This record gives sequence, C-alpha cells and structure tokens, in this order.
Amino acid sequence: MKGKEKKAVILLSGGLDSTTVLAIAKDQGYFCHCLSFSYGQRQTIELERAAAIADKYGARHLVLNIDLGKIGGSALTDTLEVPKVVRNFIEDECSEERIPVTYVPGRNTIFLAYAMAWAEVLGAWDIFIGVNAMDYSGYPDCRPEFIKQFERLAKLGTKSGVTQEQVLTIQTPLMYLTKKEIILKGLGLNVDYSLTHSCYDPDKQGRACGLCEACQLRLKGFSEAGSVDPIQYQGGKGEPDVESS
Repeated sequence: MKGKEKKAVILLSGGLDSTTVLAIAKDQGYFCHCLSFSYGQRQTIELERAAAIADKYGARHLVLNIDLGKIGGSALTDTLEVPKVVRNFIEDECSEERIPVTYVPGRNTIFLAYAMAWAEVLGAWDIFIGVNAMDYSGYPDCRPEFIKQFERLAKLGTKSGVTQEQVLTIQTPLMYLTKKEIILKGLGLNVDYSLTHSCYDPDKQGRACGLCEACQLRLKGFSEAGSVDPIQYQGGKGEPDVESS
C-alpha cells in the first residue's frame, strides 16, 4: 500500500558516488526521493546528469536553488582556479591530509538540513548520502563524526525527533569503501556509470578534464577495479588529456 512504502531521501549530485548510493537504496527496497541542488556551482552538467539518473531509476527528483556562489570561498563556486594533478593516477594517492580549495564551506551541513526537512514532510526516516572517509579529498563534512553529530541534531531539532515518533537515520553505505570497491559495488548493481559526472572543471561539451582531483580518484578507481571509465574525457574515453608524469 502507498502509505506503507519504505521511503528515503537520496542526496543526488549526478556523480559516481551518489548514483551508487541511489542504486543501493533501490536495491534495499526504498522508494527514493532524490534531492539535488543548484548551489552556484561553476558548471551545471551534474544537474543534467542527476535528472537523467533519477529518471532512469523511476525516482522523484527535486532540485532546490541556493546561491553559495555569493558566499564563495571555494574553487567550485568562486573564481579560484581548480587545481590540476599531472601525475600517474594509478600509482599515486590523490588525497592528502589537508583541506583543498575545492571544499565548499558548509555544503553538506546545508544539504543535509534541506534533506532532513523534506524527509520529515515525506515521512521518510532515512537519508542516503555518498560521503566517504577512504578515497576522499579531505573534506571535514565527509567524516563519520560529522554524520553522527548531524543525526543528533536531527533528533533534537525535528518534530518527529522530539515527539519520538521516529528517529531519522543518515545512511552512509560508502563510508568505508575505497573508490575501487564503490565501483565494483555499483557494477554489481548494474549502475550505468556513463550517465554520471565527477569532474570539477569540465569543458563546454561537458567532457571531464582528467586532471582534477575528482577525475584522478575516479580514474584510479576504475583502473584498480579492472574496468574502463565509460565517460568522455577531453583526451578520449577513459583517458586524461595529457600523458602521466
């Protein structure tokens, strides 16, 4: 029955991780409500991909407009240059113990707050987010400690939490997986990764640069998974635009 559906809100960016999370939630029997944001990011190809992905999975898709570009402070929302990594993505680790310029201040806190509000209205007691503490870029709002504390906030700051009607749970199925393991998990669920977008600095045709940290982690993951990345890169399919150094 309609009222008995197991519902979830999925934070869907159109990227590899969030698409895998959507596939996991669907596989677990959730009726998925996908939430994306036009938040002042320098490129909108990810929103086009998110819409296509939500449609493929038969999920409801809501896009909210918030302008974090007015705040700035990130290479993803401001005029700061997106760092490019010219090195062998197979042999080198891309993540370091530092917070990069691509970190968007407050982004996951803001996204989860909106997801929490929508979940309460929907009667959805699970929020899925593709944060990861293994192959990640050093963002503080991707850590398990952050997710745990946000769950506490939701319990204190929502009607359902205060009345103890239901406890909101934030699901992080990718938290302790490497990019290789995420990709293998997705391939096992028949995820079409050609629909996804990860690049921080695509060209006007939407092709990935192959050199930003997001591209490097993605390429490294596909290589280690023994698979070819099906998206288009500026140097060709599954290939960065320059020779590895």
